[in-house]
Amino acid sequence: MASAAIYSLFIINKSGGLIYYKDYGSAGRTDTNDSLRLASLWHSMHAISQQLSPTPGCEGIDLLQAHNFDLHCFQSLTGTKFFAVCETGAQNIEILLKVIYELYTDFVLKNPFYEMEMPIRCELFDLNLAQVIQKDRVALLGR
Repeated sequence: MASAAIYSLFIINKSGGLIYYKDYGSAGRTDTNDSLRLASLWHSMHAISQQLSPTPGCEGIDLLQAHNFDLHCFQSLTGTKFFAVCETGAQNIEILLKVIYELYTDFVLKNPFYEMEMPIRCELFDLNLAQVIQKDRVALLGR
């Protein structure tokens, strides 16, 4: 049986605060403090890469490849970052992150009870996100 392409998902607000974290069965489970540290570290690395880039208009790191995982990032126009820790060589993660962003806009931002930049506590977002991730896992079984 193939493993899931996505190990974990982080959503970071524009000021670097972790507003959503979901673990999808990664080998080493991350506790709350570690997930907060990882989100802060990624936000900082992303910002530094924008400043250090010799190319004007650089939007930061989109992909970080390590020996055992890939880290993909999508940044919205408002500065909210969606990043996924995935198996190495996972395909179409950029598309998956854009679909997750659409879910975020549909079920979180349009929720009248959600306060901007605060942690996401929205059942409809969680349910639809689970469906999208499950479809991604089912697609992996067919490869």
